[in-house]
Amino acid sequence: MLLNTIAEYGAQDAVRRLPGEVIHHAKRAFLDWLSALYPGTRTAPCRQLLNAHRIELGAGASSLPGCGTTAFAPTAAWINGSVSHAVEFDDIYRDAIYHPGCPTIAAALALAEEQNASGLALLQAIVVGYEISTRIGAAVQPAHYRFFHTTGTVGCFGSAAAAAALRAPGNAEVMMHALATAGTLASGLQQAFRSDAMSKALHAGHAAEVGVRAGLGAAHGITGVADILEGEVGFGAALAGHPDWSVATAGFGQRYNIASITQKNHGCCGHTFAAIDAALALRAGGLRSDDIATLRVDAYQTALDVTGNFHPATAFEAKFSLPYVVAHALVHGSVRLDAFGPARLEDAQVRELMRKLQLVADPDLSAGFPKTRAARLTITTRSGAVLKHFSPYRKGDPESPLSDADLNDKFAELAGPVLGSERTQALCEAVWRMDGLSVRALRLAADRPRA
Repeated sequence: MLLNTIAEYGAQDAVRRLPGEVIHHAKRAFLDWLSALYPGTRTAPCRQLLNAHRIELGAGASSLPGCGTTAFAPTAAWINGSVSHAVEFDDIYRDAIYHPGCPTIAAALALAEEQNASGLALLQAIVVGYEISTRIGAAVQPAHYRFFHTTGTVGCFGSAAAAAALRAPGNAEVMMHALATAGTLASGLQQAFRSDAMSKALHAGHAAEVGVRAGLGAAHGITGVADILEGEVGFGAALAGHPDWSVATAGFGQRYNIASITQKNHGCCGHTFAAIDAALALRAGGLRSDDIATLRVDAYQTALDVTGNFHPATAFEAKFSLPYVVAHALVHGSVRLDAFGPARLEDAQVRELMRKLQLVADPDLSAGFPKTRAARLTITTRSGAVLKHFSPYRKGDPESPLSDADLNDKFAELAGPVLGSERTQALCEAVWRMDGLSVRALRLAADRPRA
């Protein structure tokens, strides 16, 4: 059955010597996840989750980085997975329409700390989780994304694979049962992020916790149904219609999807990035926002469905508003965390520019989704000049990746205000050396937010 093939791969890569480049990309993924996690500790739902689980804090050995405490592994995965998804700076696997880091790394870190694993074991578990879940995710798209939030659903496979890789390395049977159990617990509806609720972030935390529990259970004999993916009433039939399951096993151990991850350069929904990049390119060419008469964004239909909000009232809604983030980029020259503060949300110049913007679904760009995420920006100036820029992909995509130095700068920008510059620099350096350290040597449980 399909899961047997997937599990055999996962068990093998959990213990064999992986290429140095693959381990390097796992470090990049881990550093990028921490970049999203630390600022998340300063926003909802972090405080709410800490209060909800107050009685559990201080127990266990799994850290809540930036919160100065620990919890047992399932709770740590639940909280860290949710918190790392909160500020919209987490990574993307484009073909699966999926944020693999939040569920996979949150689960892997929680178990690695609990069992005092080596940094290398953590990195290998991350790789296994990414490789398995990104392939399952790509196999069920684009039909799956019509109703389901892939990070909440497919994320359960990433976290379960990572958990099994750590809890029973090399054991294909445990890997299979962990994945099978995770499959029936997968959930996460698109409706949850079409409002200002906190539920979207919780999807990633739920997926992380499911993986930890499924991995621990499988390691102690809990069984799952082996045909949960392709069965008559299984994951694919229920959540995707007619998935292409050949994608789910293609290239195992030869082509590593973790080397083709998108790392975010903007702090908002990834469906808006190509348009933001186009806006920044025109601005860099000398365009002034107060010289714009009209502007038009041509993009793929899903981008408009998810981010076509012309009247965002909150920070969350603004992160899913293509008109807002494009206008903000043209006015202020970036879309980082400060783009969603109260003053920027009420910026009269940004709001005026939004009223001049038109969104158009381009059939050719729509046909290329999800493998391509392109956008075309056309601006007419007050003098009648027409300026155009086409972004065939996004900065941070595999075609234009963030460098290691870019990721270091991103970590310093996002984690620095929480940890302070000295600790931020030390932790960054430790992550790049973590294949020679124990996970606990990172001392993540000691980090408390600065006043």
